[in-house]
Amino acid sequence: MTFIRRSFIASTLAAVLGAASLGAAAQDQFIVVASTTSTEQSGLFGHLLPVFEKKTGIKVRVVAVGTGQALDQGRRGDADVVFVHDKPAEEKFVADGFGGPRLEVMYNDFVLVGPKVDPAKAGGKDILEGLKKIEAAKAAFVSRADKSGTHAAEVRYWRAAGLEIDKVKGSWYRETGSGMGPALNTASSMDAYILADRGTWLSFKNRANLDIVVQGDTRLFNQYGVMLVNPARHPHVKKDLGQAFIDWLVSAEGQQTIAAYKIGGEQLFFPNAKR
Repeated sequence: MTFIRRSFIASTLAAVLGAASLGAAAQDQFIVVASTTSTEQSGLFGHLLPVFEKKTGIKVRVVAVGTGQALDQGRRGDADVVFVHDKPAEEKFVADGFGGPRLEVMYNDFVLVGPKVDPAKAGGKDILEGLKKIEAAKAAFVSRADKSGTHAAEVRYWRAAGLEIDKVKGSWYRETGSGMGPALNTASSMDAYILADRGTWLSFKNRANLDIVVQGDTRLFNQYGVMLVNPARHPHVKKDLGQAFIDWLVSAEGQQTIAAYKIGGEQLFFPNAKR
């Protein structure tokens, strides 16, 4: 084999290996974000991610589950970033060394949805009084019962109303173990009450006889936070790519993109990152 031919083969092989390396690097430009069903089912991610991906070239693979499950994924190292809405659970996640720091990103609120005729007379601006009336009337109520941020809030509201739901629930209280959209579908089919995040409710189409019966209570405030999974605990976590996503969410551009997401002219999420 001549020197020229050997040189040609060597340079060709180097080019092929270089191209393969570049292709592998391009394929590796993604992160896994464990998030809530509300950010997915409200359509927010469908609005946000194309903007981020176009700007950075980083693809985002969302695993949309309840907040409790999303935090568990972070604990196991099955995600690079956790983006959820249960502040006490998020703070424990950080305190236990699984990730952080926790940054606030946006908020909206919870609403109590129920039949338009409001058989329990739960309507108004007081979520605790509304729940008391539902329990007293034994009116049909659907719970996500999935350890999500919404479920955690629901349990807190029952308790604040003086009711331990595990002790008082009966056939009127339906536990689905499902995400927000499927749980709303169940409530719609049963003409039942349900606690929902406003974002998913506004994007929900199968409302049938349901409407908002309680809103405006300051206790219904719903904060979302984001955290990088701890790369010291899970070395495979894509620290730089995950941090780039977090930095963008709390940047002026990310916050403006969140604010711009509307359905029927109504804003679903309100940015409140502290920069």
